[in-house]
Amino acid sequence: MSLFTIMIDTNCDLPQEYIKKHSLETIAIPFHINGETHDGGRWQEISDKKFYDELRKGGVAGTALANQEAFVDVFTKYATQGEELLVILLSSGLSGTYENSVAALKEVKEKYPDCKIRTVDSRNAAGGAGVVTMQAVNKRAEGISLNEVADWLEDRRHSCLSLFTVDDLMYLHRGGRLSKLQAVAGSIIGIKPLLNVAPDGTLKLKDKARGRKGALERLCGQMKRSLNPDTVLDAIIISHSDCLADAQTLAGMINSSMEVKEIIIEMMGPVIGAHVGPGCIALFFVGDMSRPEYEEKFYKS
Repeated sequence: MSLFTIMIDTNCDLPQEYIKKHSLETIAIPFHINGETHDGGRWQEISDKKFYDELRKGGVAGTALANQEAFVDVFTKYATQGEELLVILLSSGLSGTYENSVAALKEVKEKYPDCKIRTVDSRNAAGGAGVVTMQAVNKRAEGISLNEVADWLEDRRHSCLSLFTVDDLMYLHRGGRLSKLQAVAGSIIGIKPLLNVAPDGTLKLKDKARGRKGALERLCGQMKRSLNPDTVLDAIIISHSDCLADAQTLAGMINSSMEVKEIIIEMMGPVIGAHVGPGCIALFFVGDMSRPEYEEKFYKS
């Protein structure tokens, strides 16, 4: 087995049991709620449930970046110990965290030019970064080298499709992810917007459905149309921002119409939750067509 370590950031929606089982390290993306900053990132200081409860009460939330100094500290530790590290991070289209990691690695390599560290832009978020990480874990288990896995991820990261629906687009507008016009247009009473993570790693408003059930059915249909009829998926991730029943409903729809060996349902952390608000349902999986192919086939204007 290849012995390099895999590190993720705290935007990544993977169960704690999986993180522990595969000895994944984490680096914090800070967030704040009601003026209180949580530098430890997710899984520290405040529960995901409490975070969404505060948003429902009118709380104001936001995020910062995993700073360059934090990356320098981690990379220096691995460089001085001669250990290999693969770092999989939140999309550069949504955060400057990846750019900070690149700058940090350049700084560390000036002192330790032979260090064996690679950073990968997942071009994804939440459970999408989780799916990319699971691919890396599986490749590592095959005994593939650090650089080979990193190259493979950079070549294949667009195989992970990310589809989601939200209750309130104004969270995305306030976070600078959508224009006010897009947010207002997508917030017509009774109409539920559907979005995806585009090939450039940014969020795009792509479709709409009538009512919550219609939105979940549309997500399931969008997934199905990306797959060949005989495809059997090993695992998918459904992330939710404190709406477990809806996530379970979507899982049931998928189970009744496609063959999936494992469906992981995980609450979405504050890093993405601050921008989508309560009530987001997101679906992440490896399709039979890449994101660029999916965009070209279904969303070409």
